[in-house]
Amino acid sequence: MTTQTSIDRSGLRGLARPVATAFGLAALITLAAKVQVPFWPVPMTLHTLAVVAIAALAGPRLAVGAMLAYLGMGAAGLPVFSGTPERGLGLAYMVGPTGGYLAGYLLAAGLIGWLAQGAGLLRQGLAMLAGLAVVYALGAAWLALFVPADKVLAAGILPFVAGDLVKILSALMIVALWTRARGARGA
Repeated sequence: MTTQTSIDRSGLRGLARPVATAFGLAALITLAAKVQVPFWPVPMTLHTLAVVAIAALAGPRLAVGAMLAYLGMGAAGLPVFSGTPERGLGLAYMVGPTGGYLAGYLLAAGLIGWLAQGAGLLRQGLAMLAGLAVVYALGAAWLALFVPADKVLAAGILPFVAGDLVKILSALMIVALWTRARGARGA
């Protein structure tokens, strides 16, 4: 019996660190979603920046875990999403017009994390662009339930492309600086 108990505790301790890290990263995603940056043609948040940088740095499992924690907190009614609580909370917000983008972030986190593993900056940038394409595809498909199909591109993608490209470039700089700092420490 003692052996089983020590195995169970050891397994829980081994699980505690990645779970805590995922929730910490989810908190970082929340902060990024709340930051409003004046930009043209629409103001932007740093949500995409956080998701793609975390995915490239943390890998697919931890990035998906962070997004699941983030989405779970949002589903539970915590005001983690951009525009909350003003635009609603919980599942009501998640099934609204931006719900497809949230689902896209989840899939993009796994895809970027997987494609960026052990990659150089160019391949990481391409991974981020692939992830962004997934976000746009799911977001636009879901948005089509709320706006006429001929308006989806103009309402749900085009206003965000320039800002998202700036965020991907910024994420690549963050990844490069983080990688360099870790290399300097010998980590």
